[in-house]
Amino acid sequence: MRFHTRKWIKPQDLNPNGTLFGGRLLEWIDEEAALYAIIQLENPKTVTKFMSEIDFKSSAKQGDIVEIGLEVTKFGTASLTLKCEVRNKMTRETIISIEKIVMVSLDENGKAKPHGKTEIEYVKNRLES
Repeated sequence: MRFHTRKWIKPQDLNPNGTLFGGRLLEWIDEEAALYAIIQLENPKTVTKFMSEIDFKSSAKQGDIVEIGLEVTKFGTASLTLKCEVRNKMTRETIISIEKIVMVSLDENGKAKPHGKTEIEYVKNRLES
């Protein structure tokens, strides 16, 4: 799994227990998955269709740095399926894991649009073409 983004836990990210608010973390994950899928599918109209069960394994507190990892598990006709893990950067302890996030490429009418992709492409490879 490749870890793409790091977030620093600040006071505004905390719940009443003084730990990272789950909703904030899910917001970060959804945004990261969307950005990753938009870049892979080369379509800015890519949206979240499905997110599987969310498994909180540990927490994070103010001052911690977390990193968000994504891994492509499947290319569908109009979709991209990802797996996600968020971990504490310093301890490497897993905070949350999500087995399945499905992102869908849409056309200008909001309907699923085939993307024609079958494997991960890296920007550097696109630039060389």
